[in-house]
This record gives sequence, C-alpha cells and structure tokens, in this order.
Amino acid sequence: MADFLDILAFSFSVTGPIFVILALGVVLRRSGMLTDGFVDGGSRLVFTAALPTLLFISISKTRIADAASPAMIGYGLAATLAIYLLLEWLARFIVEPARDRGVVVQGAFRSNFGIIGLAYCINAYGEAGMAAASLYLGLITILVNVLGVVTLSRSLHRSQGAGRIVKGVLTNPLIIGIVLALPVSALGLRLPPLLLQSGEYFAGMALPLALLCTGASLNFRSLRTELASTALAAGGKLVVMPLVFTLGAVLAGFRGVELGIMMLMASAPSAAAGYVMARAMGGNAALAANIVALTTLGSLFTTSLGVMLLRSAGLM
Repeated sequence: MADFLDILAFSFSVTGPIFVILALGVVLRRSGMLTDGFVDGGSRLVFTAALPTLLFISISKTRIADAASPAMIGYGLAATLAIYLLLEWLARFIVEPARDRGVVVQGAFRSNFGIIGLAYCINAYGEAGMAAASLYLGLITILVNVLGVVTLSRSLHRSQGAGRIVKGVLTNPLIIGIVLALPVSALGLRLPPLLLQSGEYFAGMALPLALLCTGASLNFRSLRTELASTALAAGGKLVVMPLVFTLGAVLAGFRGVELGIMMLMASAPSAAAGYVMARAMGGNAALAANIVALTTLGSLFTTSLGVMLLRSAGLM
C-alpha cells in the first residue's frame, strides 16, 4: 500500500502543478484579470524570447555528452515519423471530410513539447530532466514542424514549397536558442555572471507564464462542434501516440530518465501551434482548437496514468 501511495504521489507531483497553473489561467481569464491582449502578448513573449532563453541557458550549462543520447534522439525521430505515417494511413479511412485529415493527423502526433512536455520533464527529474530534454525537444520540433506543414498541405491540396518550410524551421525561436547554445556547451564557455543571472531571471518566467496563457486560451464551449473528428484526434494524441512510442522505447531497451522523458514528451497535449498553422493555411481552425482544448485537459490524466504504470514496473 505504501509503495502504491509513493507511486501515486510521484505521478501527481509531475502533473499536479501543471493542472493548478492551467486552472488558474482559466479562472483568471474568466474573472477578467487576464485579457486577450495579455494572453496574446504573453504567449508571443514566451515563444519568441523567454522559452528560447530557457533552452539556451539549460544547454549552455550542460555538456553535450550529458544531454540526450544519440540513441534517444534517433529513436525519437524514427518513432515520430513512423507514427505520423501510420496516422496518415488511418486517416484516409476514418476521417471525413478529406480536408480535415491534416488537422486530425497533426493534432494526434504534434505534441506541446516546449511548454507542457518540458514542464512534465522538469517536474519529474529537475535540472537533469531539463538538460536531457532540451536538445531532444529541439530536434523533434524540427521534424514535427515539417510534418505538420506536409500533412496540412496534402489534405488542403496546397503547396507550401521546400523553401518556405526551411525558412519556417530556421526562423523558429526555439531552434535558434538551441543552435546558439550548442557551441557554448561544446567549447565549455562560461557566461558572464551578470548575463547568466539576468537570463535565468528571464527564463524563470517562461513556463509559468506559458501555462497561464495556455489555460486562459482554452475554450471548452467549442467542443460542442466537430465532436467525431475531435475525439479521433484526441484518442490518437492521448492513447495511440504515447502508448506506441513508449512500448517501442521499452522494447528498444530504454529505461530510467531517457524512457521517462520520451514518454512524457509523447503524452503532452496537442501543440497550440497546430491551431495557428491550420488557421493560417485555411484549414478547419475550429477543429484544431477543439483538439488542443480536449487534449490539454485529457493529458493530465493519461500522463498521470502513464507515469504510474512505468513507475510501478520499475522502468522510470
């Protein structure tokens, strides 16, 4: 009984704080303390500056050898691509109308790595989790951004062009922050104390502000529409993606922190960037918003269950 309670306590220590801050964002938004302007500005600040700073500092203070292993990164990239292809194939038979297939597929495989996924890892493993997750996050983000454009373009019959995709990746602030940190880490350079302390203050607000804005952005009333497609995407994101990803990692021999990080990242909810992309490309933005809202709420429960199962099996 004591062991079960320990496992339960650890599980809620990973997801509980995130639930509290998300719920606080919902409450503050409804009370009027968080306005649309604050949410838009805060989200932009997190994505363009605070989160890249957090990733830069984390990687720059870590030896590359201590970051995510090549095997972990290789598996993450291969598994993400394989699950994407599986979802694309399934969507041909079960998602109607055809133009919504890209939104459903993207919602099912594209995780909110940078905010909720990273927060899960930090809650579970502290600084070690952030260091190991940062480089992994960056490379997986490149892949899912490219695949997101591809699946939406296919279903909407719109060509984005390789140049536009490459430009989108190269100008992604998260990628820029990670790339700038790599030579600092590889050369063992030490940042000036003033710059480091200031950066840590700034980076420290990234996840709390991001979670507040995410909670304030949720609109569960919209779930009344597009129920079938929303449920399909949510099932893929909350069940298929983490289950297939984690089982494959276990069979591949991953254990401990590496397995935990991959499971936590895979079980994170659908990325809000998917809604932005669907809207910009003329896709079903309402469906994309539904998927983000439902998976954000559902992920807290499915991730807790995943943590409990891996912890009880002694794998995490």
